[in-house]
Amino acid sequence: MENVYQPVKLILASASPRRRELILRLWWGTRIEIRPSNVDEELLETQYQGGPHGLAPYLAKFKLLTALESASDEPNAVVIAADTTVVLGNCVLNKPHSADEARAMLHDLRGKPHIVTTALCVARAGNPEKIYTATEHTRIYMRNYSEDEITAYIATGDPFDKAGAYAMQHETFHPVERIEGCAPGVIGLPLCQLSEILTQFGVSKPHPKPGLCVWDARCSPRITLDT
Repeated sequence: MENVYQPVKLILASASPRRRELILRLWWGTRIEIRPSNVDEELLETQYQGGPHGLAPYLAKFKLLTALESASDEPNAVVIAADTTVVLGNCVLNKPHSADEARAMLHDLRGKPHIVTTALCVARAGNPEKIYTATEHTRIYMRNYSEDEITAYIATGDPFDKAGAYAMQHETFHPVERIEGCAPGVIGLPLCQLSEILTQFGVSKPHPKPGLCVWDARCSPRITLDT
C-alpha cells in the first residue's frame, strides 16, 4: 500500500454529472477534477468480442488508459474511470437515439429483471502499469409502469443520455421496484468498491462497516453472475 492519507488529486474521467455527485459523497474537500476521457465508445463496442457483462470492464479500461495519457504531467494524480452497461438477457441496451428507441427499451424492460454492470479502473498517473479494477453487478426488478408513464417520461428528455433509457433515481418516473446489489453502482459509481480501491492510494479510509453500504440504504449484498 502507498503512503496513507496524503493529499491526493483525483481525476474523474467522466462527463457524467451523476458520477460527480456520487464521488462528492465520499470526499468533502478533496481536490477532484472532472476530465472526460475522449474515447469513441460506439467504435470500441464494435471491436469488442466478449460476453455482454464484460463490456463495461473493457470500456472502462480504455477510458482509463486515455485519461492517463492526458494526465502524464501530473504523476501523483489518481485517475478514476468507469463504465456502466444495462444487460437484458444477452442484449446490451445502450443510450437511445430517438423517442421510439427509448419507448422500445422501456417496453422490453417493463416488469422484468435485468442486470446493470458498472466497472471501475483506477491508477496513479505516474504508475499506469498498476491498474486497480472492480466490477459491480446489480439485479434490477422493474415495476409494471403504464404506457402513459412511459410517454410522460420520454417527454422529459431524461432517457436520452441513459443506458437502457431510464434513471433509477428519476424523481417522478421511479421505474424500479427493487434491486439486489449496489444502488450507487446503478447510478454510475459503486462507492463501496471505489472506497476500497482508493485506500490503496491513501485517499479514503477503510470502510467503516465492511459488507454494508453506508451511502445508500437501498443497497443489499453483492451479487455474482454465472456468466
